[in-house]
Amino acid sequence: MSSTLSVLIPSPAADAAHDAAHATAARFRHGAYSVPCPECHVPLGILCLAQRTVHAARRTLYRQSPKSTGLVPLLVGRTR
Repeated sequence: MSSTLSVLIPSPAADAAHDAAHATAARFRHGAYSVPCPECHVPLGILCLAQRTVHAARRTLYRQSPKSTGLVPLLVGRTR
């Protein structure tokens, strides 16, 4: 029941967690942040200029060309 209350009653902690999740994904270039945004023209790894969201065009571009990397790329052996 507490999870449904957090959706109905936004809290500063939930807002901070949401912002931190976006900042972390952008910092490590995960998901949609692994491609540049065609709408606001920011490079990869940078948050979109829209407040607390990712542009739909950026998500579409990411879904069209997914990059396959291992869970820990540094530990995965290179192919020769």
